[in-house]
Amino acid sequence: MRFDYDVIVIGAGHAGCEAACAAARLGSPTLLITMDMNKVAQMSCNPAVGGIAKGQIVREIDALGGQMGIVTDRSSIQFRMLNRSKGPAMWSPRSQSDRTRFIENWRKILDETPNLYLWQDSATGLVIDDGMVKGVKTAFGVTFNAKTVILTAGTFLNGLMHVGSVQVEGGRVSEPASRGITEQLVDMGFSASRMKTGTPVRLDARTIDYSQCQRQDGETDFHHFSFMPGERSSLRQRPCWIVYTNDDVHRVLHEGLPFSPLYNGQIQSVGPRYCPSIETKLVTFPDKDSHQLFIEPEGETTQEMYLNGFSSSMPWDVQIEALSKIPALRNAQIYRPGYAIEYDFFDPRQLTHSLETKLVKNLFFAGQVNGTTGYEEAAGQGLVAGINAHLKVEGKEPFVLGRDEAYIGVLIDDLVTKGVDEPYRMFTSRAEHRILLRQDDADMRLTPRGYKLGLATQERYDLMISKRDQVDDLVEFARTFSVKASMINPSLEKAGHQPLRQGVKLYDLLLRPQLDIQQLTQFIPALQAKVDALEEARRDEIIEAAEIKIKYHGYIQREELIAEKIGRLDRLYIKDKFDYPSILQLSTEARQKLARINPETIGQASRIPGISPSDINILLVLMGR
Repeated sequence: MRFDYDVIVIGAGHAGCEAACAAARLGSPTLLITMDMNKVAQMSCNPAVGGIAKGQIVREIDALGGQMGIVTDRSSIQFRMLNRSKGPAMWSPRSQSDRTRFIENWRKILDETPNLYLWQDSATGLVIDDGMVKGVKTAFGVTFNAKTVILTAGTFLNGLMHVGSVQVEGGRVSEPASRGITEQLVDMGFSASRMKTGTPVRLDARTIDYSQCQRQDGETDFHHFSFMPGERSSLRQRPCWIVYTNDDVHRVLHEGLPFSPLYNGQIQSVGPRYCPSIETKLVTFPDKDSHQLFIEPEGETTQEMYLNGFSSSMPWDVQIEALSKIPALRNAQIYRPGYAIEYDFFDPRQLTHSLETKLVKNLFFAGQVNGTTGYEEAAGQGLVAGINAHLKVEGKEPFVLGRDEAYIGVLIDDLVTKGVDEPYRMFTSRAEHRILLRQDDADMRLTPRGYKLGLATQERYDLMISKRDQVDDLVEFARTFSVKASMINPSLEKAGHQPLRQGVKLYDLLLRPQLDIQQLTQFIPALQAKVDALEEARRDEIIEAAEIKIKYHGYIQREELIAEKIGRLDRLYIKDKFDYPSILQLSTEARQKLARINPETIGQASRIPGISPSDINILLVLMGR
């Protein structure tokens, strides 16, 4: 039994699993401490991964060499690409997962990862000496020594669950809360507060009237989460179902509002704006006659269904009565009511971009303890924290992703620069360079960085190079191949398209929004031959990537120029270079915020709320710029 580790990770949720796996695979002996080894990477709420912007994060985790994309593909029971009616910068993959298989796949990965060890226990305190973390103390009285520690406690720090007036301590239903760490860190000067999240009622599928539901099937094309071949699900695919609330449902819920912990003062903390409880929807949108709900399966064979959109902390009897007013759920049996949970989090402005705390050296935070919500946001942070904990042990420079490199970079920069006043959720609108951060090119953007770290495998890197070369070759073919009007006009006219007046390059023909490569292979034998020569297993993926590069070339090129200009400010390092309170030319607000955050670069300083362009100009002048 060993008691000394390079890295200790507290908590085996989505952040903790990615952090521990990354640190161990990079070569650091790592200990993962969890209260229940049978619930690693538990999907505490929705049994799904991805969605708007979240799907992009999972692609990025996969491209860097993380595990979430692989686990999701192996456990998927439905896959869809959201936002297809919009441009490719908005396309977002989403997968329903079998909750049990998701855990099983993650547990198998943890068990088989070299240098990674598990300990089932509750962490009760940190060993800190002279401003540096040295280890972790547990409820069993064991002390483990560590060079670095990553805190990924999720909703367990002083967790408190609410169902009406009933309050139960815990970080998740039937699982105890974690106590001691928040109090210790607050005593050391950390700023902590409370947040709230919630989860809906679970339904028995056998008691739902599906004739009153709208069916929603998944997609079966080439898209999936991991860029690695052979990671597709072998599980039976299942549909989701759509139902709606109505006036009778709203009446019952309105009558129950005085008993809602959210509105009677029982819950004081802030909940997620973009995943509100059903009672919050009624209060926020009083003019809406109905709200859409999704009935989603929890697994391949289970009868347990998740009612997405009906999160609630109402008394259990109010929830049941309201559900009975929905025609499809008139006779529904439930497994458990929805509940809200309050938990501790720490102001993320107390972190650097490596996710190391500023107050205690070698201590990292990742996941919901930083004020975020969502499995994907947590996993992205966990991966970065695990990488940086290993690099810190090795005495190497931290790994930081820029806002023009990854949604994960946007996420972390937002957290450490702006802080949070509500649970942070990623959206495409938060990324100013989202045309560069598409889900289809995450491997091109990030696999080289993951490979350089040693996290992305040689196989993954070689597949990325092969794909890149084939995409570039197809784009170059389109640039140089000439299409004669006489050769293609009959086909264009027959298909209802505008004929050519003269010959053009294939590239220019593909700029027409209604034409694509697959269509044109029917009319252009040389293009068909070119497509047939592509790697068969990834042919559709390569064609899609090439088309995006062609059709959106102008937008991509313009965004790259803008990102380069903005990026210059992120290459001007100012950390510890100024005594901000003494710079009287700055506004009072700027002096206070710059002193508190101590930004790494001019670029980060410019993104701090309340810092004006004139404040930035003053700093540039002081730097001789």
